[in-house]
Amino acid sequence: MQAPTPIPVEKLQFAMPPVHETPEDERRHRKERLAGALRIFGRLGYEDGVSGHITARDPAYDDCFWVNPFGMPFRHITASDLVLANGDGQVVEGRHHVNQAAFTVHAQVHRARPDAVAVAHCHSTYGRALAALGELLEPITQESCAFYQSHALYDAYTGVTVDADESRRVAAALGDHDDHKALVLRNHGLLTIGGSVDAAAWWFISMERSCRVQLAARAAGRPVLIGHKDAVATREQLGSDLVAWINYQSLWQDISRSEPDLLT
Repeated sequence: MQAPTPIPVEKLQFAMPPVHETPEDERRHRKERLAGALRIFGRLGYEDGVSGHITARDPAYDDCFWVNPFGMPFRHITASDLVLANGDGQVVEGRHHVNQAAFTVHAQVHRARPDAVAVAHCHSTYGRALAALGELLEPITQESCAFYQSHALYDAYTGVTVDADESRRVAAALGDHDDHKALVLRNHGLLTIGGSVDAAAWWFISMERSCRVQLAARAAGRPVLIGHKDAVATREQLGSDLVAWINYQSLWQDISRSEPDLLT
């Protein structure tokens, strides 16, 4: 029997980030992805009281950002629930308050990094554990290499951040390095950015998992570090926002198919 004829590669499906023709289409897309990312974070247990936010830059309004409503459970958020606030934390669209302490930091990060479409920060368990040690991720796995020399430590803790000057210092720790995509906030937790909501969400999820692996490996023994050259090469292969976007799509497909009400 003759073997089946291979299907031409150009006829195989492979999703890529969408291109939007209008700001309205892009806004709707970002809001849907933001609502989906928040629900995924809720599923993963990243929510801790009213702590935790993901923000997405509006594609048309300067210095305005979509964010989850203050006090609303991540698992219940829909695209229409999201609040639009300006860089000073004033609500310009929506029916709910925003968490001023969290939003102050997010706004300053967005201002420091114009390339960041989205910023994610939650008080996840393993991220907080690594932050309590005041350490960075080590290149001990393929996944953690994506963050090798691409994240920083904010080596200070001043309590709940509502001060703009303190928020600017946090943003500067990330914004001074255009290739940095994440921060370990000492005694606080993790913060990630991305050129899309999907990328920022994936970097947070991957970073949290990498924190868990690092803590587990250290508890079991002495982790073997991947060498500098190989860690850099792995980061170049896996550390781009496009790779993050691709990795995230199975999570998006799952949440959008199982909970389509998030799109409303």
